[in-house]
Amino acid sequence: MQIKCIPVGYLQANCYIVLKNNKALLIDPGDEPNKIEEHLKNIEVVGILLTHNHFDHTGALSYFEDKYNLKVNEKVEEFSYEVINTPGHTKDSKTFYFPKDKIMFTGDFLFKGTIGRMDLEGGSVFDMQKSLEKISSYDDEILIYPGHGEPTILGNEKPNFSYYL
Repeated sequence: MQIKCIPVGYLQANCYIVLKNNKALLIDPGDEPNKIEEHLKNIEVVGILLTHNHFDHTGALSYFEDKYNLKVNEKVEEFSYEVINTPGHTKDSKTFYFPKDKIMFTGDFLFKGTIGRMDLEGGSVFDMQKSLEKISSYDDEILIYPGHGEPTILGNEKPNFSYYL
């Protein structure tokens, strides 16, 4: 599995292209569809995943849904992943976990060195605490691809969880 990160929009949200056997999952197409399309030449897009419904993660969503005739967050047989509900930043926050590759796409739930804001509509300190407890049960070696910024490793983030709330 190969991963391309394309920061898009003025908030530089990370749009990810997950490639396997010339097929792709598009994660959080937030803006700049032409910029994203440059990385999709000769690749079959078979799914679109969305970590949450904030504008900086959904701005180009309808473009790609229409172009590829796909619906967001439908299960994609070519890829093996789990959907983990991780509310806190928003009520609908989801983390996508690829166990064979030990990779998680966390959106704005978990970043390198911090967690997502909870003061926006739909945010909840209580839900964030429960989500952090849930994600703590996963392996320390898992590579985290967040909605903004650099990747991190779950084991590096776990010790900070108690300081965030």
